[in-house]
Amino acid sequence: MTIPARKALIIGLMLSASPLLAQDASDPSGKSAQGDVSVTIYNGNLALVQDVRQLNIRKGTSRIEFPDVSAQIRADTLSFSAPGTAIIEQNFDYDLLSPDKLMEKAVGQVVTIVRTNPATGGETREQAKVLAVNGGVVLQIGNRIEVLRDDGLPVRVIFDKVPPNLRARPTLSVRVDSDRAGVRPAAIRYLTPGLGWSADYVALFDAKAGKIDVQGWVTLTNNSGTTYNNANTLLVAGNVNRVGQGGYSRYRPVPVPGGKMVTAGTETADRERLGDFYLYPIAQRTTIASNQTKQVSFLDVQNVPAEATWEYVHGSLSSGSSQPQSASSVVKFSTSKAGGLGDALPAGTVRFYMKDASGAPQFIGENGIGHTPMGSAMALKTGDAFDVKVKPVVEKRERISSSKWRTTMRYELTNAKPQAITVDLIQRGLDWWWDDTRILSESMKSERRDSNSAVWAVPVPANGSATVTATFETRY
Repeated sequence: MTIPARKALIIGLMLSASPLLAQDASDPSGKSAQGDVSVTIYNGNLALVQDVRQLNIRKGTSRIEFPDVSAQIRADTLSFSAPGTAIIEQNFDYDLLSPDKLMEKAVGQVVTIVRTNPATGGETREQAKVLAVNGGVVLQIGNRIEVLRDDGLPVRVIFDKVPPNLRARPTLSVRVDSDRAGVRPAAIRYLTPGLGWSADYVALFDAKAGKIDVQGWVTLTNNSGTTYNNANTLLVAGNVNRVGQGGYSRYRPVPVPGGKMVTAGTETADRERLGDFYLYPIAQRTTIASNQTKQVSFLDVQNVPAEATWEYVHGSLSSGSSQPQSASSVVKFSTSKAGGLGDALPAGTVRFYMKDASGAPQFIGENGIGHTPMGSAMALKTGDAFDVKVKPVVEKRERISSSKWRTTMRYELTNAKPQAITVDLIQRGLDWWWDDTRILSESMKSERRDSNSAVWAVPVPANGSATVTATFETRY
């Protein structure tokens, strides 16, 4: 029997609660045991939780429980402190109370099976010993062995107590030695996955005016299994190093196509800093509920200069294309203080909109950005241009020697738009896997932005076409 089927059988769960059970069960009011909570959330699914609670600690050795900690707490990162108190050991109880867990813990014990007659409503009760819970519940009832089945008949199981190692909420327990008795602040601090954030940007682009309006939103997610109540929340923009991430590769990295951050900025944003990171505090305390996504505004600027451009990237000199390919639609803008957004941009997604003839904003594409300093030049692809095509053709490719090739390329550009445009035509693959490629001749002057690519800014007339040719020599 499947786990969902077993869950369907264990309905109307009844517990004869002892005083200990009543203490451990969830408070019907939903009141949290947390104290003064501060949550620092990093990019990449990591958060630092700091929780200060007022606790009555006995003198000598005692055990303190901290319910309502993260269900994904990294116990090896825990720090505990309280005046006049030394920590002896700590434990994290992550077995949470559920019908499945109750049945698993009841293996070898006796429970009560209650069956209800659908016709009469009468109940029959039997004592049963739980033999196994392996994909289904196996019971011994008297001299017979029975499997609890999902046959549609009303069945419930009564347990006489909750096992001591099952918790209604994730609980941290600390064994301490105190030099005195009394109420004092006890602080815990730990790292946990399950909390993360990213930035989401809404950009309304006016191509005719050459402007964009940008709103920035922090999108905060909590999948840690715990709610953080009335928390002082701080977001850290930047990537903190963690053990087990990254690594050395003996292979040469694959070049990343252009079209995002063209030039990194050199301006300092007017934001609080922590070392090499920017801090984005949430203005007011907020409750971060479990399994919740929350958005908070952090950027709102209008009339930022921007322009629509087009770009085509061809990645190989050994092959062309039998069919014309769409050029990319690209929006260019700056994050500089003078003539730009005027802020550093945390990593996230920029979604572009344009107004149609009726004035209604319509989605035209999105692109991701990394952490972007203020003063950066940005070029973000929004999609493929319907009316702008490029056909790369290998006119001639010959082997000059065992280590030298000569290739002549022809690029045919067409523009079905009613206005003239300029297309950035980019040929990549000029410096890859230990080869060296040089341009012997070209029909118009190119720019070598790096060793791996050549760029031609090709003017294409309205409802017209243009052609670029170039001859390359590659040495291996």
